[in-house]
Amino acid sequence: MSHLVQTMAYVGATPWHGLGNRLAEHQPLEVWAEAAGMNWRIEETDVMFRVGTHDLDPIKSFPEQKVLYRSDSKKPLSTVSKKYQVVQPAEILEFYRDLVQMGGYQLETAGVLKEGRKLWALARTGQSTTLKGGDEVRGYLLLATACDGTLATTAQFTSVRVVCNNTLQIALGRNRGAVKVPHRSQFDPRAVKEELGIAISSWDGFMANMHQLADRKVSQAETERFFQRLFTYSTAKPSDNPKMNERGLKAVLNLFEGNGRGATLESAAGTAWGLVNSVTEYVDHQQRARNPGNRLDSAWFGAGAILKQRAWDAALELATDAA
Repeated sequence: MSHLVQTMAYVGATPWHGLGNRLAEHQPLEVWAEAAGMNWRIEETDVMFRVGTHDLDPIKSFPEQKVLYRSDSKKPLSTVSKKYQVVQPAEILEFYRDLVQMGGYQLETAGVLKEGRKLWALARTGQSTTLKGGDEVRGYLLLATACDGTLATTAQFTSVRVVCNNTLQIALGRNRGAVKVPHRSQFDPRAVKEELGIAISSWDGFMANMHQLADRKVSQAETERFFQRLFTYSTAKPSDNPKMNERGLKAVLNLFEGNGRGATLESAAGTAWGLVNSVTEYVDHQQRARNPGNRLDSAWFGAGAILKQRAWDAALELATDAA
């Protein structure tokens, strides 16, 4: 498949990135594993190399490293340190078993990125709030890992704005609402859940901030300064003047000024919450990407996620200044 998303499953409405195999609700994890393309293991073997260029030249091992590969296709995934702790596809889904059976959670998406180098599952927590004008936002828990050194195993609270499917990580305090387990450590799902506090505390704080942003009206001057700050970046040479992403700036202004999905709702029209959602919609739906899979990877784990976090932090600064 040409997409960065190799395989994926989902329930309910088609996800914002438009990819995946649809499942009926309340399917067992074994069905999820099959439909999401996660019914295989990450295997490992020694790194071997040939001394010379001929077939009969001797082959030696490199004991400090190991190769990770897929059990089904035997395709290589990465070369890592001998101390690297693998998290299996089944462990990502298994993490949710008790949450689904006893905690009221519901799996909504799961899948494979980069031919198996990155794996994730996303479940709705059952928490939600409705802002002014019927603007509903739902809480989710994302668990993702990678076996190519690009991502620690990360459990992250996130939100989805229903009217437009915009996604936003729930950031609270210095822990930013996430628990990250480096691959030099063993992944312990029970300890991760205890650290997350699978409870209402993170959502309650995030919900209060959303209402605060929806109540904060912004002027034209504040709007321009907000977006200019986000879309101005430094160049490689410290002596050069900062550059402006004119295309991105124009796009988010257009979304904020009434052309974004949900932009005219009372909660978003002319408010700090509207500023945040113009950025999240731009990242999730409009920002240039080679394909929808690349856009998903950026929006959840890469540059897009960083931009959305900066927008959230800047909007909270606006709301705090007004308080």
